[in-house]
Amino acid sequence: MTDDLTPVKRVPGYLPGTDMPRFIRDMMEFVGMSEADVAAIRRSAPNVLGHERELTTALYDHFIKFPRSAQFFLKPDGEVDQVRLERRKHSLGRWLRETAEAAITQEFSYYLLLMVGAMSLTQTALAGIFAQELGADEAAAASVAWNKLLLVQLSVFMLAYVPPRPVL
Repeated sequence: MTDDLTPVKRVPGYLPGTDMPRFIRDMMEFVGMSEADVAAIRRSAPNVLGHERELTTALYDHFIKFPRSAQFFLKPDGEVDQVRLERRKHSLGRWLRETAEAAITQEFSYYLLLMVGAMSLTQTALAGIFAQELGADEAAAASVAWNKLLLVQLSVFMLAYVPPRPVL
């Protein structure tokens, strides 16, 4: 039996994480993120940012409910470290504000490496906001666009957990 597959010729590539703007551009292309998606994100940004405190509080309240995640926000005496919690909420709020601009700069791309992977909870909350505050078509467009952008960001986040290897 013969194999009709020819081997792929490898050419020197780059290590994801060493050229973050390229990696993010590649991921945006991979998820099919268009200028229309960027525009939908920017149009819906005021709706999202109007709920910034609500979103960040809900996320960290959720973390505190579960011992495995709550441990990261407790003082040695077992009480919630409110100062640490407020810093984390502020950081999440910053991420949300910068994400709402859909401006993927080199500085922001490296900032993503520091974020906690709370994308699913954020996507769910955003879908609820869009459903309440936007018409059905605009809510659907905003949800799809934000999901694409969050997927790009999640792929950046994953770089911290996957050993780097050259990419063509």
